[in-house]
Amino acid sequence: RTLTCYCDGSCPNNVINGTCETRPGGYCFSAVEEVYDEFTQTYEEERTFGCMPPEENGGFLMCKVAAVPNLHGKNIDCCNSGDLCNRHLHPAFTPKLTTPAPELPVSSQSVHYLAMIASMIICLSAFVVIIVIVCMTYKRREKLRKQPRLIGSMCNSQLSPLSQMVGQSSGSGSGLPLLVQRTIAKEIQMVRLIGKGRYSEVWLAQWRDEKVAVKTFKYTQETSWFRETEIYQTVLMRHENILGFIAADIKCNGSWAQMILITDYHENGSLYDYLSSSVINPQKLHLLAYSLASGLAHLHEEIFGSPGKPAIAHRDIKSKNILVKRNGQCAIADFGLAVKYISELDEIHIAQNTRVGTRRYMAPEVLNQTMNPQQIDEFKRADMYSVGLVLWEMARRCYTPIPGSKATTCEDYAPPYHDVVPSEPTFEDMHVVVCVKGFRPPIPSRWQEDDVLATIAKIMQECWHPNPSVRLTALRVKKTLARFDADYMDCPVKIV
Repeated sequence: RTLTCYCDGSCPNNVINGTCETRPGGYCFSAVEEVYDEFTQTYEEERTFGCMPPEENGGFLMCKVAAVPNLHGKNIDCCNSGDLCNRHLHPAFTPKLTTPAPELPVSSQSVHYLAMIASMIICLSAFVVIIVIVCMTYKRREKLRKQPRLIGSMCNSQLSPLSQMVGQSSGSGSGLPLLVQRTIAKEIQMVRLIGKGRYSEVWLAQWRDEKVAVKTFKYTQETSWFRETEIYQTVLMRHENILGFIAADIKCNGSWAQMILITDYHENGSLYDYLSSSVINPQKLHLLAYSLASGLAHLHEEIFGSPGKPAIAHRDIKSKNILVKRNGQCAIADFGLAVKYISELDEIHIAQNTRVGTRRYMAPEVLNQTMNPQQIDEFKRADMYSVGLVLWEMARRCYTPIPGSKATTCEDYAPPYHDVVPSEPTFEDMHVVVCVKGFRPPIPSRWQEDDVLATIAKIMQECWHPNPSVRLTALRVKKTLARFDADYMDCPVKIV
């Protein structure tokens, strides 16, 4: 059953001295933590109350932190005996030790004896450390040798401490515990603004000398922040071609709250920025297209079992919402408009208005309002229409040799329908072009002279077909691109 808990410092919508409601199997908690006050320059005791989520017994395990011996600086106590059961919980607080232990008196006669003992201990410790390092290095090499190789030249790169923390935090692949996320959010240092949109800003930031991206939402976009956080924390959501989620939090700055989302940082920026400033060869085009299809196939797929993953549709696929990783692969981002299908309840979690997303990339059935919002497959097919347009953007920047010459050629970057609608098209502009006139982006004849470009051109035309039921699925696109020989790739392809 659900519980109503007393909350303070960890309430929905940043309410003070309010209540919150857990999902079935959740707990009420009372936590205490040592927090550094910048004004007084001292460590002070901070207590919070709230609701603990039930996912994968993660809440129950966090409630057992009080059983850890010699724990200083933080503590937590949980209950599920009844509503508001945590109001009177008062976990003990043990501050961190800040004073050195007193020195023991040492007589002058024992100096030589102590020096000999210390030397023996140092030598023995050094020997043990060397043995441990050799064993760990051997095991790590064996583990890397046995791991299957995935697409990309960065397959064998060493993980950063933050990546290891996220990857090992939960077997369910749903991200870090909430209290750890709040700790990371407090330690983030903003560096500079790297992107600004209508509803949010993206900053380059640092966490313990590691670069991360911080997305800040405007105060009117609480729903988008909540939905994106919910999607990222979905069980089994993690995938190499979906932007890596680190943490989410609401930071209070005086009289207003700042909603933030912390993710991996990719220096190449969005696919839109990458294609605007760079040209690509057929091998890079293949890698970009394959990784995009792989990420979307994982997002669309419903995984049955315990734990399982619901089917998810993105609803705003475009080149600005796809990032380019250092190894040349795509990472799908921005899930503020995504929908989830819960098969056990046969329910789709979606807002009532279907006119969402970017108008330039809207599918015909969205523009003419004939899409059935009660069918998750309808949303997946709309995503595939947008994928066809993104593939067209990629193909324009893929260069091919000019016959009879050593020179190469490609088209300038341009967004889809750039030649028939204005830079900021209205809903009516797109409806006339896509639905009434049936226009689609043109396919240059030079694309048929290269195997990769010819295949991509065929795929995009099947993706933007006016009949949604005959469009390719993301999994079909992924398998089609995987059939290419290894000669077209920088490293071998393995379908996972």
